[in-house]
Amino acid sequence: MTRRFKDLKIRTQSAIVILCAMLIAFTLFELLWLNKWKLCEVAIRIDLFYTQINDEDFQMTLAEEALRYNIPESENDTKAVKALSPFFDLVNDYTSIYIYDIDDGLLRAGRFAPVMSNDNFLFFFNIGYRFTDGEGEFIMDFPLEFANGTAQVMLYNYERTLFAYPFLLVCFLLSVTLFISIVLLFLNRKMRQILMLKDEILTMSAGCLEHRVPDLGCNEIGILANELNHLRESLYDNIRKEQESRKANQDLITALSHDLRTPLTILNGYLEVLKLKRNPQTQEEYLDRCLKKAEDIKELTDRMFEYALVAEETETPEIAWLSTDFIGQCLTENCDFIRLAGFSMALNLPETTGVLQSDKTMLKRIFNNLFSNILKYGDKKHAVTVSARIRDTEFIVSVTNRIKDGDSHIDSNNIGLKNVDRMIQILDGRMEVWQEKEIFEVKLYLPLQ
Repeated sequence: MTRRFKDLKIRTQSAIVILCAMLIAFTLFELLWLNKWKLCEVAIRIDLFYTQINDEDFQMTLAEEALRYNIPESENDTKAVKALSPFFDLVNDYTSIYIYDIDDGLLRAGRFAPVMSNDNFLFFFNIGYRFTDGEGEFIMDFPLEFANGTAQVMLYNYERTLFAYPFLLVCFLLSVTLFISIVLLFLNRKMRQILMLKDEILTMSAGCLEHRVPDLGCNEIGILANELNHLRESLYDNIRKEQESRKANQDLITALSHDLRTPLTILNGYLEVLKLKRNPQTQEEYLDRCLKKAEDIKELTDRMFEYALVAEETETPEIAWLSTDFIGQCLTENCDFIRLAGFSMALNLPETTGVLQSDKTMLKRIFNNLFSNILKYGDKKHAVTVSARIRDTEFIVSVTNRIKDGDSHIDSNNIGLKNVDRMIQILDGRMEVWQEKEIFEVKLYLPLQ
């Protein structure tokens, strides 16, 4: 068996060793991780680790103290909820506690675990939660008798994260160390063979041709084969990166092409109104709007040329200081246009203004996409509601409309809303979409400075 392994190519040997090392390391990781709670119980028994939620004395205390408090009639009963504060203080900072009505299941009162407000712990928790699929979170619910009745109490305990997540890191490090050790042992043996071969070559170059080179199996071309394999991997990585870059560039151009249709549609609408010549007094205003839309189209085509000439993986915004009045102007302009298309509008803009850092062109494209969807899928029988407001450090824009019967508010490729979501994220904002039956609402959140 050893001889057969020695006769294999170095590339094959490496693959076998790496696979075996991965299998052994993965097995070690699985054995450790699957027995983590057994080890946790051992640590608790020898007082190396403590969790309040597993403490029987705590559970008895909770049951005894509950008899001193009344269940609030509703979550809005501020006085009754506040009276429960001493009861909530029985749980430590790593536990969230909530009280639900045992009949209708509605929340009556609760307290979020204070430790979750700690940025350091939250950062640690979010990383561990993602890799362990919530293993560190322990949930317990049980009925509890209060002074005025029985309620369902639910506890969310995060103390196990203090054991599980560091233990995950230990398991990972041990597995990686074992994997690397096996691979390094294999590489060390191969390096000794190469050094031996080098010494033999130097011996031969010194003129000693009688010395027999030891049998190294089929490794005489191993170094060349290994280098060629590295070259193959390098070429593969370069080609893959080039394809990904080209696809990203094509996606950007596709998105910009989709965005280009909206200002063209609006421009065509204004030109059709001008052609009818029904209201000469507004011709000057519509001509100005046509020129503005033509300028928007020029900006979009300029960006398309930039992306066609330079393969970029992400779209880079041109950030500038803007007033929220600019967003108001964009909303007013788009509302005027869809009003011309036959929609009734309800526009509500804030009296106060704010300042944000954003990209003018992207903002125009965002609102053009939203109102383009209304033109395609909105029901003209019902008013479109557009509102904007300032809340804390965010500027919130809400657009609500009804969907035509038998239609979908999302186009066939979902390009419009995907573009809006992508661009709003680039601008450090976020988008929320809500739909119930024929009502469709989009909310945009932009950070203020």
